[in-house]
Amino acid sequence: MTSKESLKQAANDAIDQCADTLLQINRDIWNNPEVAFAEVHAHHILTDFFEGRGFSNVRSSYVLPTGFRAEYGSSERGSNIAVVCEYDALPGIGHACGHNLIAEVGAGAAIGIKAAMDIAKTGGHHLGQLTVMGTPAEEGCGGKIDFINANAWRDVDLALMAHPWAMNTTDTSGFLARSRVSVKYHGKASHAAGSPWEGVNALDAAVLAYSAISTLRQQCKPTCMMHGVIVNGGTKPNIIPELSELDFYFRASSMKDLEELQLKATGCFQGAAAATGCSLEMIWNPKPYANVLSNPVLIGLYEKNAASLGVEMDNSKQGIPVGSTDMGNVSQLIPSIHPFFAIGTKAANHTREFTQAAGTIEAHRCAMQQAKVLAMVAIDVYCDKELASTVAESFQEQLTE
Repeated sequence: MTSKESLKQAANDAIDQCADTLLQINRDIWNNPEVAFAEVHAHHILTDFFEGRGFSNVRSSYVLPTGFRAEYGSSERGSNIAVVCEYDALPGIGHACGHNLIAEVGAGAAIGIKAAMDIAKTGGHHLGQLTVMGTPAEEGCGGKIDFINANAWRDVDLALMAHPWAMNTTDTSGFLARSRVSVKYHGKASHAAGSPWEGVNALDAAVLAYSAISTLRQQCKPTCMMHGVIVNGGTKPNIIPELSELDFYFRASSMKDLEELQLKATGCFQGAAAATGCSLEMIWNPKPYANVLSNPVLIGLYEKNAASLGVEMDNSKQGIPVGSTDMGNVSQLIPSIHPFFAIGTKAANHTREFTQAAGTIEAHRCAMQQAKVLAMVAIDVYCDKELASTVAESFQEQLTE
């Protein structure tokens, strides 16, 4: 059998040989930002790429209109490892979270893994199956959760992806569980000067609810976060508002803490309704994001392979909140990793400065490195069935904890 190190070198060489095409994919997606569920151009680019590179069973419009799945190899003799692509942008500011780079990393890693599979096959050894998951709408809409609900991950053993950030780190404890709620208060309109006693003030209810949530912060864990806006507070000052609307996000370090926070927030919203005499309409998003469980065995492999390419980790900001992702839901279903990689900027994600950085040659170079690292992690697992079992065992321990 060809040595594991030879397979890794073959994977890295294949990624290097595909550099110009990967850069073109990256730039094309960056230059044509598409928001959640509307990633038609990116979907077309990526599915064309995998069809042209010999992947079998390339399914466009998989689960979602802009979702896709591409496969290579067979899981009959080894693990089925998924490489995840994201490619949605943010409204108004484009690829300020660098999903163009996540798409490049996923495509590049897949090319490297496929090359290693082909070489192993010539020696009579079948590594397993590679599955590329094209998951739309990470930015708040939970495309990966739709994939979960459609049982798209049922045959996958583990999932790999990497996300651009301001530094290289494997610490994902700052990825919090997140839920969203839409709140409406219904009151009764009346003239604010002539007959205010005839009205029921929905804006008062919204203000009381907002204040109650602000007061709640003092009684919550440091890892709990609440942020929201009043999106509708009435029409004119001389009309008692008959309708008000709020939009809130709640985050916590675990799903258990998030559920407790939701109960407390629900009390705040209900209390404001009772205090003002308004009726309450409260709709919680049915697709909450879970916190990320980074598999420790896979993280160890990732760090070792990254170091072999000269990529140094900085885990000094452990536990600092960075947001939420639907990859958290996948990580609670199968062993997963979601490390961050630097792209040559100190700008924060979701800023125009990060959008610019995500389109640079330096960012492309970093994405190429990450593609190699993920490919090498996959090869480690493919080549060692005991290691694959250890990954699965450690995942079960995580769930128990």
